[in-house]
Amino acid sequence: MAAAAATLLLLFASCMHAAVFCAAAAGFDEVPTVTFDEGFAPLFGESNMGHSSGGDAVSITLDRSTGSGFISKRYYHHGLFSADVKLPAGHTAGVVVAFYLSNGDVFEATHDELDFEFLGNRAGHRWRMQTNVYGNGSTATGREERYVLPFDPTAAKHRFSILWSSSSVVFYVDGTPVREAQRRRGRRRFVDDGVGPDGDGSDMGADYPSKPMAVYVTIWDGSTWATENGKHTVDYAHGPFTAEFSGLVLRGCPADASADIRQLHLGASTQRCAAAEWELMTAEYAVMTARKREAMRRFRRKQMVYTVCYDTDRYPAALPECEVNAAERQMFERWGESKVSFRSRTTPPRPLVPMMQAD
Repeated sequence: MAAAAATLLLLFASCMHAAVFCAAAAGFDEVPTVTFDEGFAPLFGESNMGHSSGGDAVSITLDRSTGSGFISKRYYHHGLFSADVKLPAGHTAGVVVAFYLSNGDVFEATHDELDFEFLGNRAGHRWRMQTNVYGNGSTATGREERYVLPFDPTAAKHRFSILWSSSSVVFYVDGTPVREAQRRRGRRRFVDDGVGPDGDGSDMGADYPSKPMAVYVTIWDGSTWATENGKHTVDYAHGPFTAEFSGLVLRGCPADASADIRQLHLGASTQRCAAAEWELMTAEYAVMTARKREAMRRFRRKQMVYTVCYDTDRYPAALPECEVNAAERQMFERWGESKVSFRSRTTPPRPLVPMMQAD
């Protein structure tokens, strides 16, 4: 509890320093965390990993020899997965730090994936955050969105969370929802925000991630694409590059470790987790109220620099999970980039209107 309280104080202090109003992390501070040894195992580059004495904090490093990463010991059907993250400072062009769910090691041709990717930048320029959603191997249909953050992610830890259910995926930053992908728009299964359904019932179908996934945390060299499409590559003279993770949350229904993971998305295995999913999606942090939805819209208006939903060069017809707003559409180029000029310096701009507190 002391560690959780300290993290919240750091989040508050960082938000005040950045002159923004952070949305309240309603219910998130009450979610139990796990230590590294309880929930995770090294994935690669173990020599570049560090642990606190209690195992509640982990660092991963990229240097000339290797990157680093770890993976959850279990696969999960659905759940809330969260981490408090502090990114490396200075010149980080080409560096990629990722917190994501995937089953690519099991389903090579039909894998599912939910991504937070943090993309480094030149010294004095701001990190970018990217989210993505893949289902059933739909990597040819990129669903990227990119954002600048309303704070300096190298100055203090901030909480990044993925809530994944059979009906929707929601990405959160410090408890504020920033992106939602509904399996069937207009047919909310678990929640009601008081304004009724939206959308036309469009269905993501097989593109929606539905098979059990593990949680991955990695840092690696993304020189070929991460910073201005590969224009700026990793300069190891500025390394090593270290990211810090704590407050690790694995609140989901674990897949049966004794069964064939390739069959666990079928029949009885998913039914076994139905009650746990209901409990998850009726928790305070999961209920998408009208105020939370408005906070999400505000974040996206201020911070989003690219969205696939308005990239008509790639997709003349919007993807089924997209909610296309005619007025908002005018704020983006036809290739999906925002027309608003975001400052590139590390210090974020002062918002004109404070971000609304989420319930």
